[in-house]
Amino acid sequence: MSLWHEAAGHGPDMVLVHGWGMNVGVWHLLLPALRERFRVTVIELPGHGESAFGGEGDLDTWVQACLAVAPRQAAWVGWSLGGLIAQHAALRAPERVRALCMVCSTPSFVQRDGWSTAMPADVFAQFARNLVADPGATLKRFLGLQVRGAQDARTVLRALNDALAQRPAADIEALKAGLSILLDTDLRAQLPQLSMPVHWLFGERDTLIPASVAPVLEALLPSMDSEVLEGAGHAPLLSHPQQSLQWLEQCCG
Repeated sequence: MSLWHEAAGHGPDMVLVHGWGMNVGVWHLLLPALRERFRVTVIELPGHGESAFGGEGDLDTWVQACLAVAPRQAAWVGWSLGGLIAQHAALRAPERVRALCMVCSTPSFVQRDGWSTAMPADVFAQFARNLVADPGATLKRFLGLQVRGAQDARTVLRALNDALAQRPAADIEALKAGLSILLDTDLRAQLPQLSMPVHWLFGERDTLIPASVAPVLEALLPSMDSEVLEGAGHAPLLSHPQQSLQWLEQCCG
């Protein structure tokens, strides 16, 4: 499996990995400035955008495909599901990851024993059922969840829709596989193995990844640092591009 990717810019290497159902369009507000300071590789996940999908549905396979097209060493930036991909890449190939920068992500997207700051597992299960019945409506609902509670939610929702429209629609089977990864993956116990600098960015009003998870993560990985963007929801890349850019430049420089 070979993923669509593109590298441009000058400076230290940086890898950007988008979230579920999305594509590289989510980075478009940040890319011009980032490419002035970094050599940026953007990757589209299996079955998203221009990347083909051959039925590969497990996290390890998706991560290996990303590593295959990534620079030999880089700062990895992952948004939402992309953050889960980046975390696993750092655990699997720590020598390849110079720094780990998580944007509205988590080691476990669903609630588990001792992990209540996440979405109920039955919500993801319902998403999977709805995805089969009505993919368009399910994606629309997911976009709505990403902006719910955020400042200027309508503007951010338009930006998300514009980002989606820039590239081909995601493959339905890839979307189902992505939901399974989100539902089944729990990397909490492995976080203490991370030896590179780890940075976490949260949205104050994010309803998918509550900012209240920050102190819980810090207990698992005391060496990490975190920041909460006031007024931001799940997509600070689009709602707060200047603050997100400043954070990335500081963490990845």
